[in-house]
Amino acid sequence: MGSSSTPGLRGITREAVRTRIAEVAIDLFAEQGFDAVTVEQIAAEVGISARSFHRYFPAKEDAVIGDLAPWGEFVRDAFAARPADEPVWDSLRSTFEALLAQPSRDEQRSKRTMRVLTSTASLRARNLEKHLLWARLLTPLAQERLTGDLAALRAQTLVQAALVCFDIALTTWAEPDETTDAVELLRQSFATLAPRNAGIGPTKAPYIP
Repeated sequence: MGSSSTPGLRGITREAVRTRIAEVAIDLFAEQGFDAVTVEQIAAEVGISARSFHRYFPAKEDAVIGDLAPWGEFVRDAFAARPADEPVWDSLRSTFEALLAQPSRDEQRSKRTMRVLTSTASLRARNLEKHLLWARLLTPLAQERLTGDLAALRAQTLVQAALVCFDIALTTWAEPDETTDAVELLRQSFATLAPRNAGIGPTKAPYIP
């Protein structure tokens, strides 16, 4: 009984260390700038070696981005759980709303993380990797729900547009003086590109998912 619980306890400890390293790293990045902070500096602040840092994060960027795969699986599963007859655009919005509804330890820290994420080219590039991963997971599911011509193109367009709306909402939400809830900003962003607001006339109706 005791031995079977050991891996779980080790996992909790490892996750706690990862969280601590990420928090320290993001604080340093926010105060000094991402490029000015070294792995050795982060490790010293946490009380570990640089080698130990790399056991938890392959690179500095990973301390900000985190593990992309679980969140990609979350959005894939959340989209798959939406009603099959729901418009794809509405399903994508609800999927990202569900993601934003996940518990956050600290809203201000989350905002700081988002500001760091958009502060430098290498981090923006890693954020693009997130886009590509999530798009690969979501696009086939969106395409299955579309009928008519150019289903693959339309699915890719909808998913990529949804990801842009998601990022714009979070970037806006992270501004120091912004007080609007992230979910409301997401809804406003999606509404801007909703078919009725996008200049799509009746003749285009067969192409509206």
